[in-house]
Amino acid sequence: MLQQKISQERTLNDDVVNHYSQLAWQAMLAEVNLTPKPGLVDKCNTGAHKDMALTDFHLSANAIAKFFPLFLHAGYEHYQLPINQLLRQIRGIGIDCEKAMFRATQGVNTHKGSIFSLGLVLTAVGRLFGLQQRVTPSAISQVVSGMCQGLTAELQQPAEHPTAGQRLFQEYGFTGARGEAEQGYQLVIAHALPHYLKQLAEGKQADIALLDTLIFLMSLNDDTNIANRGGMAGLQWVKQQATSLLQQGIQDEQDLSKVQQFDLQCIEKNLSPGGSADLLILTWFFARLPANAYLAS
Repeated sequence: MLQQKISQERTLNDDVVNHYSQLAWQAMLAEVNLTPKPGLVDKCNTGAHKDMALTDFHLSANAIAKFFPLFLHAGYEHYQLPINQLLRQIRGIGIDCEKAMFRATQGVNTHKGSIFSLGLVLTAVGRLFGLQQRVTPSAISQVVSGMCQGLTAELQQPAEHPTAGQRLFQEYGFTGARGEAEQGYQLVIAHALPHYLKQLAEGKQADIALLDTLIFLMSLNDDTNIANRGGMAGLQWVKQQATSLLQQGIQDEQDLSKVQQFDLQCIEKNLSPGGSADLLILTWFFARLPANAYLAS
């Protein structure tokens, strides 16, 4: 078990930084290497994406991971700041991280959503260490939510050239990644994480449990990646198909043919549940927080 202790100096312990940075990097790899995945890049195919491949995600994850320590240190060093001022402290890190991703992939957007979500989560971890508080999924959730209050309000602002997020908010009321962050990733904390841990506790194979959790997320999530490509009809279709698949059950490798068929249908309809993939990464990360995640006073 990781011994989570801090020195008297305002510097985060190297072991702690390495541990959580590695965990976030491994979470990204666990998601992209999971196969098969409906509409997403995996070891079998590129899903509904014609501009990216598995190698792009591996290159991207390695480039992004170099910035994870910066998020942790920022949260730790600014732990005394009012929580609503913390987000501005990490925007620059996020921008630099995005640039590194695009350099590594030659302009392909592989992990923009994960830079946002993992950046927030790691900053929250750093803040909790600074405050000498327990590092738990619920504690991280509360910090992220506090950091991100007001993010969805920005979607309401009129724009001459609205982003996809602004358009989907105006058309359907979907708040996307901003809303998930503002709520402290409740879809993960209250739904996906308990679901995933239950699958593992029941002895389900690790990859099957993770895949089942992805399908579970797809059945619940108002995924703006899907809505942007397929509108409300596409989103409702994905949710219905995912719900039906869960009812049939994904118990072992023999059931993977059902997921492969779902994958082919998503590809045909050009639908990709990228938002659910980002939430799956957080689910994997939260599930592996050490049981003794606390700080000695």
